[in-house]
Amino acid sequence: MKYDVVLKNARIPQGNETVVTHILVKDEKIAGFVTDLEGIEYGREIDAEGHLTLPGCFDSHTHFMDPGFTHRETFLTGSSSAAAGGLTMIMDMPCCSKPSVRGVEELEHKLNAIKDQAVIDYAMWGGVTGEDIRAGKKQIVKEQADYGVCAFKVYMTPSVPTYERVTDPEMLEAFRWVAETGVPVGIHAENFAMCDYFVKKFQKEGRTDGPAWAEARCVEAEQAAIELGINFAESTGARLHIVHMSAGVGARLIGAAKKRGLSVTSETCPHYLMLNYQDAMTEHRQFAKIAPPLRTKKDNEELWEGLRNGSVDFMATDHAPYEIATEKEGPGMDIWSAFPGIPGVETLVPIVVSEGYNKGRLSLSRLVEVLSTAPARQYGLYPKKGATMIGSDADFTIIDLEKEWTIDQKETYSMAKYNPLHGIKLKGKPVKTIVRGTLVYDDKEGIVVEPGFGQFVRRQRIEKLERTITY
Repeated sequence: MKYDVVLKNARIPQGNETVVTHILVKDEKIAGFVTDLEGIEYGREIDAEGHLTLPGCFDSHTHFMDPGFTHRETFLTGSSSAAAGGLTMIMDMPCCSKPSVRGVEELEHKLNAIKDQAVIDYAMWGGVTGEDIRAGKKQIVKEQADYGVCAFKVYMTPSVPTYERVTDPEMLEAFRWVAETGVPVGIHAENFAMCDYFVKKFQKEGRTDGPAWAEARCVEAEQAAIELGINFAESTGARLHIVHMSAGVGARLIGAAKKRGLSVTSETCPHYLMLNYQDAMTEHRQFAKIAPPLRTKKDNEELWEGLRNGSVDFMATDHAPYEIATEKEGPGMDIWSAFPGIPGVETLVPIVVSEGYNKGRLSLSRLVEVLSTAPARQYGLYPKKGATMIGSDADFTIIDLEKEWTIDQKETYSMAKYNPLHGIKLKGKPVKTIVRGTLVYDDKEGIVVEPGFGQFVRRQRIEKLERTITY
């Protein structure tokens, strides 16, 4: 047999150890592993140069804003930024596009608009809103699930005008609907009444300092929302997933729910591991404004521990860029009126490698889980994605563990040239991103495929993560 590609000198994880091998690729899939290429026929070769070679890394929480908000980001710029960050796969949210995705018709409209742009593969979240619940549109949930969406998103606080939040009883009904599909329901976990009350209180008091945003969207609001979500998951049998969890107390709540046998999972983001609201929101103000907000240094460490022990299941970014001139620091804007969101896909893998693995917070096997395996399993894409197995897609993230560099908010493929992580020094960087056996990004050459190379991937199966907590 003649193979299409060989990935030479790949240092692949085997538990917490590594082995160097040559990976054979045929028809975009992993076809074998050899230590000697003598007698092997193949077309192209890519040299991993002995660098750590992970199963393609996966960000399951992005807002690429396309179609409808392309002044912020396009699927081309967003997926290019993701590729430069070592991501081979993303999963885009249903809310930040026009029309928002709350049915198969809107989903197909979005897929048609972006199909000629992506440079890496992508899956989709499905949508259900308070408006849909009140209208009794239960069929849209099953139709989207049958089409291949990987999860459903509901907001407990307002998102965009075309994607309404749910009230508490509406969320309970959404849980019941989604539970019948077997896929997870992800919630933006902030209690609306508490956030609304304290934002208005602080505004009335005249506070416009950066930290005021985080203090108004207090940790108690996130805790109350997570507790309610766990309650509803237990009563309905829905698979609850807490997106972009910012608070250490959330990890403790999820861990306790797992130990009780509930099917609950959570993700956190690099900014919640690296930044605290007092420093970052004083320095960067609205450029560090996100929801849920940044928390404290104690929360940073508790979330790192959650990643280690399994109460935080994997990493994501909540990549949500905005236009600086009109949405971050437009005329008359302050901390309350600026839009909440930051970019993240280009720095996810480097931060987890540098501050997690290289600093000993995460083992190698856990690094693979939180960046690749766990999100792929959670969303029914494993072992097509997230695995280095014969028959899996030949997706690889190749990392130079010794490369030292500094995050520069201007040096990015994203249209958003701001980042509260700007100036942070890291050790470890993706140097090659390979999707289905094709080199997509090289740190010397940049993006090396044409727009449209990336493909839509439907959910392959229903699979739950193991409820494992390690102390």
